[in-house]
Amino acid sequence: MSKNSVNKNPALARRTFMKAASAFAGSTMFGGVSFKAFAQQAQALAPADHCFVFAYFSGGWDQLLNLDPRDPTEFTPERISETRILPGYSLLSQDPSYPTMPIRPAGSNIAFGPAVGNFANHFDVMSVVRGINMNTVAHEVGFRYFLTGKEPNGSAARNSSTATEVVGQMYPKMANKPPVPNLAFNIESYNDRYGGYANALRVSSANDLLLTLSPSPTALDSEIEKQLLDMRGQPVTCEAQLYDSRGLVTQYQDARKQVRTVLDATLDRYFRFDSTTGDPMQVAMEKSATVARYKLRVGSNGLPNDPRNSSAARAALVATALKKGVSQCVSMNIAGGLDTHFGTQLTQANNQRAGWNALADLISDLKESDHPSGGKFIDHTTIVVFSEFSRTPLINASGGRDHHITNSCAIIGKGVKHNHVFGASGNVGMAAGVANHDTGLLDPKGYQYLPDHVIATVMAGAGLDYSIMRVEPLKGLLAG
Repeated sequence: MSKNSVNKNPALARRTFMKAASAFAGSTMFGGVSFKAFAQQAQALAPADHCFVFAYFSGGWDQLLNLDPRDPTEFTPERISETRILPGYSLLSQDPSYPTMPIRPAGSNIAFGPAVGNFANHFDVMSVVRGINMNTVAHEVGFRYFLTGKEPNGSAARNSSTATEVVGQMYPKMANKPPVPNLAFNIESYNDRYGGYANALRVSSANDLLLTLSPSPTALDSEIEKQLLDMRGQPVTCEAQLYDSRGLVTQYQDARKQVRTVLDATLDRYFRFDSTTGDPMQVAMEKSATVARYKLRVGSNGLPNDPRNSSAARAALVATALKKGVSQCVSMNIAGGLDTHFGTQLTQANNQRAGWNALADLISDLKESDHPSGGKFIDHTTIVVFSEFSRTPLINASGGRDHHITNSCAIIGKGVKHNHVFGASGNVGMAAGVANHDTGLLDPKGYQYLPDHVIATVMAGAGLDYSIMRVEPLKGLLAG
Protein backbone atom coordinates (compact mmCIF):
# COMPACT_ATOMS: atom_id res chain seq x y z
CA MET A 1 0.00 0.00 0.00
CA SER A 2 1.35 3.46 -0.89
CA LYS A 3 1.94 6.16 1.69
CA ASN A 4 -0.89 8.21 0.20
CA SER A 5 -3.38 5.35 0.50
CA VAL A 6 -5.97 5.24 3.26
CA ASN A 7 -6.18 2.07 5.33
CA LYS A 8 -9.86 1.15 5.63
CA ASN A 9 -9.12 -1.92 7.73
CA PRO A 10 -10.76 -1.34 11.13
CA ALA A 11 -7.83 -3.10 12.78
CA LEU A 12 -5.47 -0.18 12.23
CA ALA A 13 -1.80 -0.59 12.97
CA ARG A 14 -0.89 -0.58 16.66
CA ARG A 15 2.13 1.61 15.99
CA THR A 16 -0.06 4.24 14.31
CA PHE A 17 -2.38 4.31 17.30
CA MET A 18 0.45 4.46 19.79
CA LYS A 19 2.22 7.21 17.87
CA ALA A 20 -0.87 9.38 17.76
CA ALA A 21 -2.05 8.50 21.25
CA SER A 22 1.34 9.39 22.70
CA ALA A 23 1.36 12.66 20.78
CA PHE A 24 -2.13 13.66 21.87
CA ALA A 25 -1.47 12.51 25.46
CA GLY A 26 -5.02 13.27 26.51
CA SER A 27 -8.19 11.31 27.14
CA THR A 28 -10.58 14.06 26.04
CA MET A 29 -8.82 15.41 22.99
CA PHE A 30 -12.00 16.41 21.23
CA GLY A 31 -13.60 18.19 24.17
CA GLY A 32 -17.30 17.53 24.40
CA VAL A 33 -17.71 16.50 20.76
CA SER A 34 -18.88 12.91 20.36
CA PHE A 35 -16.87 10.68 18.05
CA LYS A 36 -19.86 10.26 15.72
CA ALA A 37 -20.43 14.02 15.57
CA PHE A 38 -16.78 14.67 14.92
CA ALA A 39 -16.72 12.15 12.08
CA GLN A 40 -19.72 13.89 10.52
CA GLN A 41 -18.05 17.30 10.82
CA ALA A 42 -14.65 16.18 9.56
CA GLN A 43 -15.44 16.78 5.92
CA ALA A 44 -16.50 20.40 6.59
CA LEU A 45 -14.08 21.81 9.15
CA ALA A 46 -14.43 25.51 9.90
CA PRO A 47 -11.49 27.75 10.85
CA ALA A 48 -11.46 29.13 14.38
CA ASP A 49 -12.69 32.69 14.73
CA HIS A 50 -9.49 33.59 16.58
CA CYS A 51 -6.31 31.73 15.65
CA PHE A 52 -2.89 31.90 17.28
CA VAL A 53 0.67 31.27 16.15
CA PHE A 54 3.67 31.17 18.50
CA ALA A 55 6.91 31.32 16.49
CA TYR A 56 10.18 30.60 18.26
CA PHE A 57 13.68 31.49 17.04
CA SER A 58 15.91 28.92 18.75
CA GLY A 59 19.28 29.74 20.26
CA GLY A 60 18.99 33.39 21.25
CA TRP A 61 18.77 35.91 18.42
CA ASP A 62 20.86 39.00 17.78
CA GLN A 63 18.18 41.67 18.13
CA LEU A 64 20.45 44.26 16.49
CA LEU A 65 19.78 42.26 13.32
CA ASN A 66 16.01 42.18 13.73
CA LEU A 67 13.69 44.02 16.12
CA ASP A 68 15.98 46.46 17.97
CA PRO A 69 18.58 47.87 15.54
CA ARG A 70 20.98 50.77 15.96
CA ASP A 71 22.34 53.31 13.49
CA PRO A 72 25.96 52.28 12.78
CA THR A 73 26.89 55.88 11.96
CA GLU A 74 26.00 56.80 15.54
CA PHE A 75 27.12 53.63 17.32
CA THR A 76 30.58 53.49 15.83
CA PRO A 77 33.63 51.43 16.84
CA GLU A 78 35.22 54.62 18.13
CA ARG A 79 32.40 55.02 20.69
CA ILE A 80 32.40 51.46 22.02
CA SER A 81 33.80 52.44 25.42
CA GLU A 82 30.92 54.91 25.75
CA THR A 83 27.97 53.02 24.25
CA ARG A 84 29.01 49.37 24.66
CA ILE A 85 27.11 48.72 21.41
CA LEU A 86 28.50 47.66 18.02
CA PRO A 87 25.87 46.96 15.32
CA GLY A 88 28.46 45.26 13.10
CA TYR A 89 26.38 45.62 9.93
CA SER A 90 29.49 46.23 7.85
CA LEU A 91 30.47 42.61 8.62
CA LEU A 92 27.57 41.50 6.41
CA SER A 93 28.98 43.28 3.36
CA GLN A 94 30.29 40.06 1.82
CA ASP A 95 26.66 39.34 0.97
CA PRO A 96 25.35 42.39 -0.94
CA SER A 97 21.73 41.37 -0.34
CA TYR A 98 22.03 42.63 3.24
CA PRO A 99 21.57 46.34 3.87
CA THR A 100 24.20 47.99 6.04
CA MET A 101 21.68 50.29 7.76
CA PRO A 102 18.44 49.63 9.65
CA ILE A 103 15.38 49.11 7.45
CA ARG A 104 12.40 51.44 7.72
CA PRO A 105 9.83 50.94 4.93
CA ALA A 106 7.86 53.98 3.80
CA GLY A 107 5.13 54.71 6.34
CA SER A 108 6.67 52.51 9.04
CA ASN A 109 7.06 53.70 12.61
CA ILE A 110 9.25 50.64 13.24
CA ALA A 111 12.92 50.31 12.31
CA PHE A 112 14.15 46.79 11.62
CA GLY A 113 17.58 45.21 11.48
CA PRO A 114 19.16 43.93 8.25
CA ALA A 115 18.22 40.26 8.75
CA VAL A 116 14.41 40.55 8.73
CA GLY A 117 14.09 40.43 4.95
CA ASN A 118 10.52 40.72 3.68
CA PHE A 119 9.11 40.66 7.22
CA ALA A 120 9.63 44.44 7.45
CA ASN A 121 6.96 44.96 4.77
CA HIS A 122 4.30 43.85 7.26
CA PHE A 123 4.89 46.69 9.72
CA ASP A 124 1.26 47.69 9.17
CA VAL A 125 -0.09 44.69 11.16
CA MET A 126 2.37 44.46 14.06
CA SER A 127 3.76 45.92 17.24
CA VAL A 128 7.33 45.48 18.45
CA VAL A 129 8.09 45.34 22.18
CA ARG A 130 11.63 46.32 23.17
CA GLY A 131 13.64 46.38 26.37
CA ILE A 132 12.22 43.15 27.86
CA ASN A 133 14.14 41.86 30.89
CA MET A 134 14.46 38.07 30.62
CA ASN A 135 16.02 37.69 34.10
CA THR A 136 18.14 34.87 32.67
CA VAL A 137 20.74 34.02 30.04
CA ALA A 138 20.14 30.25 30.23
CA HIS A 139 18.60 28.75 27.10
CA GLU A 140 16.02 26.42 28.67
CA VAL A 141 14.99 28.96 31.30
CA GLY A 142 14.52 31.84 28.85
CA PHE A 143 12.67 29.66 26.35
CA ARG A 144 10.23 28.24 28.91
CA TYR A 145 9.78 31.68 30.45
CA PHE A 146 8.57 33.17 27.16
CA LEU A 147 6.63 30.03 26.24
CA THR A 148 4.56 30.15 29.43
CA GLY A 149 4.87 33.73 30.69
CA LYS A 150 6.02 32.42 34.06
CA GLU A 151 9.62 32.37 35.26
CA PRO A 152 10.58 28.68 35.67
CA ASN A 153 11.50 26.96 38.92
CA GLY A 154 15.14 26.32 38.14
CA SER A 155 14.79 25.16 34.56
CA ALA A 156 11.37 23.50 35.01
CA ALA A 157 8.31 25.19 33.50
CA ARG A 158 5.72 26.14 36.10
CA ASN A 159 2.72 27.09 34.02
CA SER A 160 0.83 25.90 30.99
CA SER A 161 2.14 27.00 27.61
CA THR A 162 0.31 30.09 26.40
CA ALA A 163 -1.17 28.08 23.53
CA THR A 164 -2.53 25.56 26.04
CA GLU A 165 -3.94 28.37 28.16
CA VAL A 166 -5.68 29.85 25.12
CA VAL A 167 -7.20 26.53 24.09
CA GLY A 168 -8.08 25.69 27.69
CA GLN A 169 -10.20 28.82 28.00
CA MET A 170 -11.60 29.12 24.48
CA TYR A 171 -12.12 25.58 23.20
CA PRO A 172 -15.04 24.50 25.44
CA LYS A 173 -17.06 27.53 24.27
CA MET A 174 -16.34 27.15 20.56
CA ALA A 175 -19.21 26.19 18.25
CA ASN A 176 -16.89 24.76 15.61
CA LYS A 177 -14.24 22.74 17.41
CA PRO A 178 -11.06 21.99 15.43
CA PRO A 179 -9.99 18.35 15.67
CA VAL A 180 -6.42 19.22 16.74
CA PRO A 181 -6.90 22.52 18.58
CA ASN A 182 -3.34 22.76 19.87
CA LEU A 183 -0.51 21.74 17.53
CA ALA A 184 3.14 22.00 18.63
CA PHE A 185 5.66 21.65 15.81
CA ASN A 186 9.16 20.82 17.09
CA ILE A 187 8.56 22.75 20.29
CA GLU A 188 7.72 21.96 23.92
CA SER A 189 4.22 22.28 25.36
CA TYR A 190 2.86 22.17 28.91
CA ASN A 191 -0.55 21.70 30.52
CA ASP A 192 -0.85 22.12 34.27
CA ARG A 193 -4.58 22.68 34.81
CA TYR A 194 -6.78 21.79 31.84
CA GLY A 195 -8.29 18.57 30.57
CA GLY A 196 -6.78 16.56 27.75
CA TYR A 197 -8.65 18.61 25.15
CA ALA A 198 -6.09 21.41 25.65
CA ASN A 199 -3.02 19.20 25.29
CA ALA A 200 -0.85 19.85 22.28
CA LEU A 201 -0.35 17.31 19.54
CA ARG A 202 3.45 17.40 19.57
CA VAL A 203 5.28 16.48 16.40
CA SER A 204 8.98 16.89 15.68
CA SER A 205 8.78 17.02 11.88
CA ALA A 206 6.48 17.11 8.90
CA ASN A 207 6.93 13.36 8.64
CA ASP A 208 5.70 12.95 12.21
CA LEU A 209 2.63 15.03 11.46
CA LEU A 210 1.63 12.83 8.54
CA LEU A 211 2.44 9.67 10.46
CA THR A 212 0.17 10.83 13.26
CA LEU A 213 -2.72 11.94 11.05
CA SER A 214 -2.68 9.11 8.51
CA PRO A 215 -2.87 5.30 8.78
CA SER A 216 0.60 3.99 8.02
CA PRO A 217 1.05 0.35 9.05
CA THR A 218 4.43 -0.30 10.61
CA ALA A 219 5.81 -3.01 12.83
CA LEU A 220 5.10 -2.89 16.53
CA ASP A 221 8.45 -2.65 18.27
CA SER A 222 7.50 -2.40 21.90
CA GLU A 223 6.14 -5.29 23.97
CA ILE A 224 4.97 -2.76 26.58
CA GLU A 225 2.87 -0.97 23.97
CA LYS A 226 1.39 -4.28 22.84
CA GLN A 227 0.45 -5.18 26.40
CA LEU A 228 -1.14 -1.79 26.99
CA LEU A 229 -3.28 -2.09 23.88
CA ASP A 230 -4.12 -5.77 24.39
CA MET A 231 -5.45 -5.01 27.87
CA ARG A 232 -8.40 -3.33 26.17
CA GLY A 233 -11.40 -5.57 26.59
CA GLN A 234 -9.67 -7.99 28.95
CA PRO A 235 -11.18 -8.88 32.35
CA VAL A 236 -10.16 -6.51 35.12
CA THR A 237 -7.52 -8.04 37.35
CA CYS A 238 -5.44 -6.78 40.25
CA GLU A 239 -2.57 -6.44 37.83
CA ALA A 240 -4.69 -4.39 35.45
CA GLN A 241 -5.89 -2.17 38.28
CA LEU A 242 -2.31 -1.58 39.35
CA TYR A 243 -1.28 -0.85 35.76
CA ASP A 244 -4.11 1.68 35.53
CA SER A 245 -3.62 3.26 38.95
CA ARG A 246 -2.75 6.55 37.29
CA GLY A 247 -5.15 6.20 34.38
CA LEU A 248 -2.56 5.11 31.82
CA VAL A 249 -4.55 2.24 30.30
CA THR A 250 -7.79 4.20 30.36
CA GLN A 251 -6.07 7.09 28.64
CA TYR A 252 -4.76 4.84 25.88
CA GLN A 253 -8.13 3.15 25.47
CA ASP A 254 -9.85 6.49 24.96
CA ALA A 255 -7.04 7.79 22.79
CA ARG A 256 -7.34 4.73 20.56
CA LYS A 257 -10.98 5.55 19.83
CA GLN A 258 -10.14 9.17 19.16
CA VAL A 259 -7.20 8.38 16.94
CA ARG A 260 -9.34 6.02 14.87
CA THR A 261 -11.69 8.93 14.24
CA VAL A 262 -8.83 11.24 13.23
CA LEU A 263 -7.41 8.63 10.88
CA ASP A 264 -10.82 7.98 9.32
CA ALA A 265 -11.08 11.72 8.66
CA THR A 266 -7.78 11.55 6.70
CA LEU A 267 -6.68 14.98 7.87
CA ASP A 268 -3.27 14.25 6.38
CA ARG A 269 -4.69 14.99 2.91
CA TYR A 270 -4.53 18.72 3.64
CA PHE A 271 -0.77 18.55 4.16
CA ARG A 272 0.16 16.47 1.08
CA PHE A 273 0.89 19.43 -1.15
CA ASP A 274 1.79 17.46 -4.27
CA SER A 275 -1.15 15.08 -4.13
CA THR A 276 -4.25 16.41 -5.90
CA THR A 277 -5.75 13.04 -6.89
CA GLY A 278 -9.38 13.03 -5.85
CA ASP A 279 -9.28 16.66 -4.76
CA PRO A 280 -11.80 19.15 -6.12
CA MET A 281 -10.26 21.66 -8.51
CA GLN A 282 -10.35 24.44 -5.91
CA VAL A 283 -8.42 22.33 -3.39
CA ALA A 284 -5.86 21.32 -6.03
CA MET A 285 -5.37 24.99 -6.92
CA GLU A 286 -4.92 25.88 -3.25
CA LYS A 287 -2.21 23.25 -2.86
CA SER A 288 -0.40 24.51 -5.95
CA ALA A 289 -0.65 28.08 -4.66
CA THR A 290 0.86 27.00 -1.31
CA VAL A 291 3.81 25.34 -3.03
CA ALA A 292 4.43 28.48 -5.09
CA ARG A 293 3.94 30.98 -2.25
CA TYR A 294 6.33 29.26 0.13
CA LYS A 295 8.72 28.22 -2.67
CA LEU A 296 8.54 24.58 -1.64
CA ARG A 297 10.20 21.64 -3.32
CA VAL A 298 7.80 18.78 -2.74
CA GLY A 299 8.71 15.10 -2.57
CA SER A 300 6.76 12.13 -3.81
CA ASN A 301 5.09 11.68 -0.41
CA GLY A 302 3.60 15.18 -0.52
CA LEU A 303 5.94 16.62 2.10
CA PRO A 304 8.14 19.65 1.53
CA ASN A 305 11.68 18.33 1.11
CA ASP A 306 13.55 21.61 0.89
CA PRO A 307 14.58 20.24 3.45
CA ARG A 308 11.44 18.86 5.04
CA ASN A 309 11.94 20.88 8.20
CA SER A 310 12.85 24.17 6.55
CA SER A 311 11.38 27.41 7.90
CA ALA A 312 9.30 27.78 4.72
CA ALA A 313 7.87 24.26 5.05
CA ARG A 314 6.89 24.86 8.66
CA ALA A 315 5.17 28.13 7.81
CA ALA A 316 3.23 26.39 5.02
CA LEU A 317 2.08 23.65 7.39
CA VAL A 318 1.00 26.26 9.95
CA ALA A 319 -1.03 28.20 7.40
CA THR A 320 -2.70 25.02 6.20
CA ALA A 321 -3.61 23.91 9.73
CA LEU A 322 -5.25 27.27 10.50
CA LYS A 323 -6.99 27.88 7.18
CA LYS A 324 -8.38 24.36 6.91
CA GLY A 325 -9.77 24.44 10.44
CA VAL A 326 -7.53 21.60 11.64
CA SER A 327 -6.04 23.67 14.49
CA GLN A 328 -6.68 26.87 16.41
CA CYS A 329 -3.23 27.33 18.00
CA VAL A 330 0.02 26.32 16.33
CA SER A 331 3.40 26.69 18.04
CA MET A 332 6.53 26.15 16.01
CA ASN A 333 10.29 26.37 16.09
CA ILE A 334 10.62 28.55 12.98
CA ALA A 335 14.43 28.95 12.86
CA GLY A 336 17.51 27.72 14.71
CA GLY A 337 21.28 27.85 14.66
CA LEU A 338 21.40 31.16 16.52
CA ASP A 339 23.69 30.24 19.42
CA THR A 340 26.59 31.88 17.60
CA HIS A 341 29.34 32.44 20.15
CA PHE A 342 31.85 31.77 17.38
CA GLY A 343 31.98 32.44 13.66
CA THR A 344 30.64 35.37 11.72
CA GLN A 345 27.74 37.77 11.85
CA LEU A 346 26.71 36.44 8.46
CA THR A 347 25.90 33.01 9.94
CA GLN A 348 23.51 34.55 12.46
CA ALA A 349 21.96 36.78 9.80
CA ASN A 350 21.43 33.93 7.32
CA ASN A 351 19.80 31.67 9.90
CA GLN A 352 17.55 34.47 11.07
CA ARG A 353 16.54 35.58 7.60
CA ALA A 354 15.22 32.12 6.70
CA GLY A 355 12.78 32.36 9.61
CA TRP A 356 11.78 35.97 8.99
CA ASN A 357 11.11 35.41 5.30
CA ALA A 358 9.01 32.33 6.12
CA LEU A 359 6.98 34.42 8.58
CA ALA A 360 6.63 37.12 5.93
CA ASP A 361 5.15 34.55 3.53
CA LEU A 362 2.81 33.31 6.27
CA ILE A 363 1.58 36.85 7.01
CA SER A 364 1.09 37.55 3.30
CA ASP A 365 -0.94 34.35 3.05
CA LEU A 366 -3.12 35.38 6.00
CA LYS A 367 -3.52 38.90 4.63
CA GLU A 368 -4.76 37.62 1.28
CA SER A 369 -6.96 34.74 2.48
CA ASP A 370 -10.63 35.40 3.22
CA HIS A 371 -11.93 34.25 6.59
CA PRO A 372 -15.46 32.80 6.59
CA SER A 373 -16.44 35.11 9.46
CA GLY A 374 -15.51 38.17 7.38
CA GLY A 375 -12.33 40.05 6.68
CA LYS A 376 -9.00 38.34 6.14
CA PHE A 377 -7.32 35.65 8.22
CA ILE A 378 -4.83 38.17 9.60
CA ASP A 379 -7.80 39.96 11.20
CA HIS A 380 -8.56 36.75 13.09
CA THR A 381 -5.00 35.70 13.97
CA THR A 382 -2.50 36.69 16.66
CA ILE A 383 1.16 35.82 16.04
CA VAL A 384 3.81 36.06 18.77
CA VAL A 385 7.46 35.93 17.65
CA PHE A 386 10.12 35.42 20.32
CA SER A 387 13.51 34.00 21.31
CA GLU A 388 14.82 32.97 24.72
CA PHE A 389 17.08 36.04 25.05
CA SER A 390 19.26 38.11 22.77
CA ARG A 391 22.98 38.34 22.12
CA THR A 392 25.46 40.81 23.52
CA PRO A 393 25.65 44.19 21.78
CA LEU A 394 29.44 43.78 21.60
CA ILE A 395 31.22 41.18 19.47
CA ASN A 396 33.50 38.80 21.36
CA ALA A 397 37.08 37.83 20.53
CA SER A 398 35.86 34.83 18.51
CA GLY A 399 33.77 36.96 16.16
CA GLY A 400 30.43 36.01 17.70
CA ARG A 401 28.16 37.38 20.40
CA ASP A 402 27.39 35.89 23.82
CA HIS A 403 24.15 35.72 25.84
CA HIS A 404 22.39 38.97 26.73
CA ILE A 405 19.56 39.46 29.21
CA THR A 406 17.60 42.15 27.33
CA ASN A 407 15.16 40.98 24.66
CA SER A 408 12.45 42.06 22.26
CA CYS A 409 9.49 40.42 20.53
CA ALA A 410 6.87 41.04 17.85
CA ILE A 411 3.09 40.67 18.21
CA ILE A 412 1.20 40.60 14.94
CA GLY A 413 -2.44 40.74 13.94
CA LYS A 414 -5.49 40.71 16.18
CA GLY A 415 -5.55 42.22 19.66
CA VAL A 416 -2.72 44.77 19.53
CA LYS A 417 -2.01 48.14 17.96
CA HIS A 418 -0.33 48.14 14.58
CA ASN A 419 2.73 49.96 13.27
CA HIS A 420 3.73 50.57 16.86
CA VAL A 421 6.87 50.36 19.02
CA PHE A 422 6.41 49.80 22.74
CA GLY A 423 9.28 50.16 25.20
CA ALA A 424 12.98 50.57 24.52
CA SER A 425 16.38 49.23 25.45
CA GLY A 426 19.06 51.61 26.65
CA ASN A 427 21.64 53.30 24.45
CA VAL A 428 24.37 52.07 26.79
CA GLY A 429 24.82 48.32 26.59
CA MET A 430 21.21 47.84 25.45
CA ALA A 431 20.08 47.49 29.06
CA ALA A 432 16.45 46.64 29.76
CA GLY A 433 14.45 49.85 29.84
CA VAL A 434 12.36 51.28 32.66
CA ALA A 435 9.16 52.41 30.98
CA ASN A 436 5.56 53.40 31.50
CA HIS A 437 3.23 50.43 31.00
CA ASP A 438 0.48 52.58 29.51
CA THR A 439 2.50 54.63 27.04
CA GLY A 440 5.53 52.46 26.34
CA LEU A 441 7.80 55.47 26.82
CA LEU A 442 10.91 55.40 28.97
CA ASP A 443 10.03 56.70 32.41
CA PRO A 444 12.22 56.61 35.56
CA LYS A 445 9.02 56.09 37.57
CA GLY A 446 8.01 53.12 35.45
CA TYR A 447 8.88 49.45 35.54
CA GLN A 448 10.77 46.98 33.43
CA TYR A 449 8.85 44.77 31.04
CA LEU A 450 8.96 41.01 31.61
CA PRO A 451 7.67 38.10 29.51
CA ASP A 452 4.80 37.92 32.04
CA HIS A 453 3.56 41.30 30.80
CA VAL A 454 3.82 40.28 27.14
CA ILE A 455 1.79 37.08 27.64
CA ALA A 456 -0.78 38.89 29.81
CA THR A 457 -1.16 41.40 26.96
CA VAL A 458 -1.70 38.64 24.39
CA MET A 459 -4.35 37.04 26.57
CA ALA A 460 -6.06 40.34 27.34
CA GLY A 461 -6.11 41.16 23.63
CA ALA A 462 -8.00 37.90 23.07
CA GLY A 463 -10.52 38.69 25.81
CA LEU A 464 -9.18 35.91 28.03
CA ASP A 465 -8.63 35.74 31.78
CA TYR A 466 -5.01 36.72 32.36
CA SER A 467 -5.15 36.67 36.17
CA ILE A 468 -2.93 33.58 36.32
CA MET A 469 -0.07 35.79 35.10
CA ARG A 470 -0.40 37.92 38.26
CA VAL A 471 0.58 41.05 36.35
CA GLU A 472 -1.36 43.60 34.36
CA PRO A 473 -1.09 43.70 30.56
CA LEU A 474 0.70 46.50 28.73
CA LYS A 475 -2.53 48.43 28.27
CA GLY A 476 -1.10 50.95 25.85
CA LEU A 477 -0.27 48.09 23.49
CA LEU A 478 -3.82 46.74 23.27
CA ALA A 479 -5.92 47.49 20.21
CA GLY A 480 -8.70 50.02 20.71
